[in-house]
Amino acid sequence: MAIARVAASRETMRRASDGRVIGGRLARGVRAVRRERYVRDDVYVGYHHEDVEATHRGPAGERRWDVLRPRRGADGARRIALIDSNVALHQLDALADGRVRDVVICATVMEETRARSRSSYERLREMCRDVEKRFYVFSNEHHGETYVEDVAGESANDRNDRAIRAAAAFYRRAIPVSACERVTLVTNDRANARKAREEGIDVMNVLDWMRTISDEASLTDLVVPGGGAEIPDERESKRARAAGSSSAPKFDEHLDAGSIKEGLAKGELVKGLIRTSLYNPFEAHVTNEETGESVFLSGRAAMNRAFDGDSVAIEILPESEWLRPGSKIVTSDIEDDAAATTSTDDESGGLAPETAEETDIVGAVATGAKSGVVPTGKVVGIIRRNWRERGYAASIDMGKDGKGPKATGAGFTTRVLCVPSDRRFPKIRIQTRQLEGLLDQRIVVVVDDWPADSAYPEGHYVKSLGVIGTVDAETQALLLENDVDDRPFAPAVFACVPALPWRVTEHHLAEPGREDLRDLLVCSVDPPGCKDIDDALSARELDDERIELGVHIADVTSFLHPNTAMDEEAARRGTTTYLVQRRLDMLPGALTTDICSLVGGEERLAFSAFWIVNKSTMLPDETIKPRFTKSVIKSAAALTYEQAQLRIDDATLNDDLTLSLRRLRDIARRLRKRRMENGALTLASPEVKFEMDQQSSDPLDVGMYVTRETNQMVEEMMLLANVSTAERILEAYPAAAMLRRHPIPEQKMFEPLLKTAKACGIDIDPSTNRSLAATLDAAVRPGDSYFNTLLRLQATRCMSQAVYCSSGQYAGPERMHYGLAMPLYTHFTSPIRRYADVIVHRLLSAAIGLCPRHESLESSDHVKAIADVCNIRHRNSQHAGRASVELHTLVFFRKRKIVVDARVFKVRANGLIVFVPKFGIEGPVLFHEEKNDAVLDEDAMTVTSGGKTWKIFDQVTVQVEVEQLPAHRSRLLITVVPDDTPRGEAQ
Repeated sequence: MAIARVAASRETMRRASDGRVIGGRLARGVRAVRRERYVRDDVYVGYHHEDVEATHRGPAGERRWDVLRPRRGADGARRIALIDSNVALHQLDALADGRVRDVVICATVMEETRARSRSSYERLREMCRDVEKRFYVFSNEHHGETYVEDVAGESANDRNDRAIRAAAAFYRRAIPVSACERVTLVTNDRANARKAREEGIDVMNVLDWMRTISDEASLTDLVVPGGGAEIPDERESKRARAAGSSSAPKFDEHLDAGSIKEGLAKGELVKGLIRTSLYNPFEAHVTNEETGESVFLSGRAAMNRAFDGDSVAIEILPESEWLRPGSKIVTSDIEDDAAATTSTDDESGGLAPETAEETDIVGAVATGAKSGVVPTGKVVGIIRRNWRERGYAASIDMGKDGKGPKATGAGFTTRVLCVPSDRRFPKIRIQTRQLEGLLDQRIVVVVDDWPADSAYPEGHYVKSLGVIGTVDAETQALLLENDVDDRPFAPAVFACVPALPWRVTEHHLAEPGREDLRDLLVCSVDPPGCKDIDDALSARELDDERIELGVHIADVTSFLHPNTAMDEEAARRGTTTYLVQRRLDMLPGALTTDICSLVGGEERLAFSAFWIVNKSTMLPDETIKPRFTKSVIKSAAALTYEQAQLRIDDATLNDDLTLSLRRLRDIARRLRKRRMENGALTLASPEVKFEMDQQSSDPLDVGMYVTRETNQMVEEMMLLANVSTAERILEAYPAAAMLRRHPIPEQKMFEPLLKTAKACGIDIDPSTNRSLAATLDAAVRPGDSYFNTLLRLQATRCMSQAVYCSSGQYAGPERMHYGLAMPLYTHFTSPIRRYADVIVHRLLSAAIGLCPRHESLESSDHVKAIADVCNIRHRNSQHAGRASVELHTLVFFRKRKIVVDARVFKVRANGLIVFVPKFGIEGPVLFHEEKNDAVLDEDAMTVTSGGKTWKIFDQVTVQVEVEQLPAHRSRLLITVVPDDTPRGEAQ
């Protein structure tokens, strides 16, 4: 019989409301709180071996007590490993490897990991849930033989180490050698290891433990050096040599947390996130969290080992040292040491050039006249690191000679530099025993440390993604860079999906609140090849004066239920990601392309919205509220935009489907006209379409996506449904409705647009969305139809993105959607591919009485938390989609040189940024550096070089091709060619 007993009790004092605790005695309002910990003898070890005593192995047949199954490793012994907290925090990549199994993780380790890094804790929990890993969480704090009392004067860290050692000693006592030869404490902490040995505990560092599992470099390279690890390497000797060299790279030491806190309190320091320039990796800005003011950083020394996204403390320099951000295009990485000829690790090199005097490519300059200078600072401390636990896509630095580093020797580690694919990040130093196999690979590396005496951060290799330059490898890299998950769905998720073939049944038709609309003429209009059809439309005449307009949305929430594995996964993914060559679904394919998809000719469950439209105005009757209902529909046709447009335009067609489409078009025209009159903006962004080879999946052609009036027709119907839904859920959930807001831009955000307009002799008024829309509409140039589009492209970039939010976060005008000129807006129309829409469906269902109110959705904080995740996932998905377009554009131009018309989009001191409308691409055109004769007029937005002057938005003829760069990078090379050069593919 198990006995629970009090292992410890502790008396503490709780303060009165006025904060008084006098002399350790209880004042009025202060009460003693006795905290007791109960321990048991029936906390099992997770190993159901017959030689383990029954009191330790737990009841037979219960999987939760039968986790560990130690197998013989490379050293011939069966081993159970117990890890300490530092291993859990710093060696996750090694622990995650499929070869690492049979590990005991003490509750002490889990709690310390959770306290220090929530993301590490969640990743560790995921490993523990993986039955193949055989990781067992042992409740050592509740076992009579492993609970340890606090000792006066002992730090929490030392107490936890002692508790883990006690657990290791207990495991050795509880599990006889006949059941498992080795029970090993794994730690890289030398002091902890020494004490363990003194206590007779078998102990190893992480690298030695990995070698007992497998001596393959693919495993040992995952081990993070340092942290007291007894790993032979040359770091100390390298540092010693560097310290003795006058050219050894040095950074200022970071201030400690206490000094940062004091500096912030005194106003001597500024706190904010550092954002590295996309165009120049040696320039960054930090936005002051208190004032919103931007502080400029120029050079690696000023950035002082900060990574993009780090929360930093900066010191503002004296005004005499302020700089003007550079106006040059930076295309090369000048991080390489001046004396280096290969990428072998050499600490004697200097930092990258940082000033205009050292190189004319870094850009930031201090001028005698102070025009253009901005507040300038330097990083003095790191408040919170933003190093990616998932790692960085990179490649081995091949050096200036292109030959690459040489392996130290068979079986030895080689220290090499890796070049991240994203130029905002510095090179990362790693150690590897598999150098030869990595030279042509796109790899993943994780940053572990960046000491002040090192030119580069130190990290470790995680895995290879494939051969550099292949579409598969580069796609994996862009997904990693943008944190988009492409892993298969887990079995628990698939278990939530109804079996195929699925059909609407009498049970569905009998559901309360669900209408049978199978006889209603409904159709969908989508891009070609669309399989995840979210929406369908209807427009039927009721009489001579009225039309019933219907928008029918896939009823995903009838299959996606809260608190299920599928719902958790959908919430985590947040959205479907569309790449050029494939789609990464938020939900399993059986739902997205079959069960929920409103395919033509099939009965499907839907969530329908209806409006009564007056024929006299072709607008919804505002005296009649929209009606929402669950339904069953049967789409008459799944049309493409082109097919729908051809039907509408064909005067010989007058069938019911075509007439319905024409009614939809007419209503959409009036809805759009009303929106424009209310100040809605018509903005522009390049959307590219690829024609792919069906066999090789290579792009055969690329061009701008063609939009038709049917695109606008569907858009207007979706906007109407989303606005009506927003109004309905806000009425029911005034503090917890999921909304989508587009913040009103600050006027200073329009400065680039205003400068461009002034240079073009155009007046733009951005004071309101209505005035901006009107002046953009009027901004035309006779004989240049594309001028207005270019101006709208610039206007788009002056605005922030729309975001999801909880209605409880904002009030009144702060909830509005600026771009659409809508006081309220949400997303209701795409639940197959957006989790925010799923939440809106649940809110709307409850609002119209079709299901109970979800208690969790009554909380504004809970809805805000969901919205925050959806915002991140949406942004990541968009970035991944654009990166996929860029990748396939590079693939398209690899074997082609094409001469084409372009437009000057920006002017720089050493070149142009041009936009190529035919391909929707934007890129730099560099002037010849040896001429060095360029003259930039920032007010007139002109640049002159070689006797020729270019002005913003000028037409220019360019040749587009691919240029191979060092570090396995490639980019589009755009060069100006004579205007009389024949257009098309160059021979």
